[in-house]
Amino acid sequence: MVFLLSACSYVPIQDNIPQDTVREGNAKENRLAERLQKAAELYGHGDFDGGLKANQGIMSLCGKKPPCDQALFNMGLIYASSDNAKRDYKKSMAMFQRVVREYPQSPLVPQAKTWIGVLGVIEKSKEVDMEIERAKKKLAR
Repeated sequence: MVFLLSACSYVPIQDNIPQDTVREGNAKENRLAERLQKAAELYGHGDFDGGLKANQGIMSLCGKKPPCDQALFNMGLIYASSDNAKRDYKKSMAMFQRVVREYPQSPLVPQAKTWIGVLGVIEKSKEVDMEIERAKKKLAR
């Protein structure tokens, strides 16, 4: 939850930008921050589908700039959540990989890389478990 809420503190550098642009930019950033907050609330209340849709909506508005990195990261968390009946570690890993690839300067990159590593271990563990089951079945014949 802390990760989801951290994006709400995003404040752009506004030096040497005309005041009209700053006000328009602030309004858009405020709307995006509100949407991030709503997405975090949905996720926090266990509405994973709602959280995904909210983050996807943010992605459609932010134009490959922050807070798109945060929205992608949030989707990775939602797909990885153990409480999510529709959890999907491969989709989660794909979201975190996109953060690393598409937003290399994002402060979320180190956390995304950690999640990629953890999810990789989980996926590898699943593969080992399946191999063990196949070996057991083979021996039982």
